[in-house]
Amino acid sequence: MQKYIISLGAEIVRTPSSAAFDSPESHIVTAWRLKSEISNSHILDQYRNASNPLAHYDTTAEEILEQCDGKLDMLVAGAGTGGTLTGVARKLKERCPNVKIVAVDPEVEGIGYDFIPTVLDRSLVDMWYKSTDQETFTMSRKLVREEGLLCGGSSGSAMAAAVKMARQLEAGQRCVVILADSVRNYMSKFLSDKWMCEKGFLRPEEPMDFKPWWWNMTVRCLNLSAPLTVLASVSCQKTIDILKEKAFDQAPVVDNSGVIQGMVTLGTILSSVSAGKAKPSDAVSKVLCKHYKQVHLTDNLGKLSQILETDHFVLVVHDHTQNKADGSTCQKQMVFGIVTAIDLLDYITTDESQDHSNSSCSSS
Repeated sequence: MQKYIISLGAEIVRTPSSAAFDSPESHIVTAWRLKSEISNSHILDQYRNASNPLAHYDTTAEEILEQCDGKLDMLVAGAGTGGTLTGVARKLKERCPNVKIVAVDPEVEGIGYDFIPTVLDRSLVDMWYKSTDQETFTMSRKLVREEGLLCGGSSGSAMAAAVKMARQLEAGQRCVVILADSVRNYMSKFLSDKWMCEKGFLRPEEPMDFKPWWWNMTVRCLNLSAPLTVLASVSCQKTIDILKEKAFDQAPVVDNSGVIQGMVTLGTILSSVSAGKAKPSDAVSKVLCKHYKQVHLTDNLGKLSQILETDHFVLVVHDHTQNKADGSTCQKQMVFGIVTAIDLLDYITTDESQDHSNSSCSSS
């Protein structure tokens, strides 16, 4: 897709997906900055444009009412920008006063933001449903496989919610669920069995006869050394010096309490400095890489080996429960180690001749 856009003469400006919506680096703030710099430019701004919900009030809602003969008891829709939900719900409340509006509050890619869009009218919502990645992707794949509906992630969230919330209805009542996206942007993600296995949403269905002796051993068996970590405040230049001195290509970046902030590699520093997005004197937090694979000590080596087929390294983490002064607790992820294909290969070749049938490293 990128090369086609470039061929049309467009310039692609990338923004970090980890940036908060109001961060200068976010896609939203970057778009508004570019608008001020580019003459005769325009932003549709689906988050604040009143025409967003109005379009669904005038068209989508009318289509639903026509198809349902003006009788509807429940609507389930994802709360993305809020335009579809608000526009449809507003019209339905006028025509079917007793209709229940269920808004799906997602934690998955494609819907959901870390701010409340202006066009979202929460007063129209009767019930909120918090969807999970597991049920979302499982349902999305089911819609494709069993119903022939080439739907994306947000559709899976909405349908998963509808299946559960519709149980509140009585026989003969009607529930409409809006499937708002297509599978086009997810071809290499939840449609892929490998991606689903890497993310822990799907267990690989491989016959035991084809699994090597080490497949079900856990990551803990590798006896990894304590990793080299870099504080987020360390400069890019100092980080380069450290990595070169230790002969490492990458290192986890942590805050003062040891919680993972991201990864830094020599490659990401080089590309950021070369593109003028960072200076050698900038803190390494400016060039963090958030897109890295991770496993836990209890994950098996089979899962690790599948990830290492496409990734150069994997971060090994463990969850730490942090107790706060007010008595509450929160989960923090701490770095345990970094594993590469060489680490896995060393373990396999060194221990291959030993009897592992009673090994305590085996996963249950």
